[in-house]
Amino acid sequence: MVGRPTPRDARVRLRNVLEGDLPLFFEHQREPEANRMASFPARNRDAFMAHWSRILADPGVLVQTILVNEQVAGNIVSWESEGRRLVGYWIGQAWWGQGVASAGLAAFLKWVRIRPLYAYVAKENIGSIRVLEKCGFARCNEATETLPPPDDEVQELVFKLGAIEGRVMNAS
Repeated sequence: MVGRPTPRDARVRLRNVLEGDLPLFFEHQREPEANRMASFPARNRDAFMAHWSRILADPGVLVQTILVNEQVAGNIVSWESEGRRLVGYWIGQAWWGQGVASAGLAAFLKWVRIRPLYAYVAKENIGSIRVLEKCGFARCNEATETLPPPDDEVQELVFKLGAIEGRVMNAS
């Protein structure tokens, strides 16, 4: 792809989600390879926009757009579920393999200092597993962690980061 930055010259940063980001997020979540790797089906436009309306309206959800040299590359979200603070991210396929997810998650972890933080990842999603590990997440030991029941159709692994409590800082 012409004009796509290489990892050494890319500037990855976070910013608040803008309404104009949503059509790009919609296209990212429609990429067949991304759906396969995440074991998550694409939503139709109406369902996708309704989902994002709920995300953006919920003050307990922390969400940022991931930019690479001011181009929208994806998003990262943190929310609470069953007493746990979770994190998830979605990167457009054009940005895969360039360290964008790792840099975006690292920046998010500086912004969101709440710990512990959990991430669920499809067992086959080696790229996302590697991103989590690079950012300090470790796979939970099922013998010592109380995990929610596994999804019957998707084998997920649970990763955890730290155990310190913190605060949410302002994004740049």
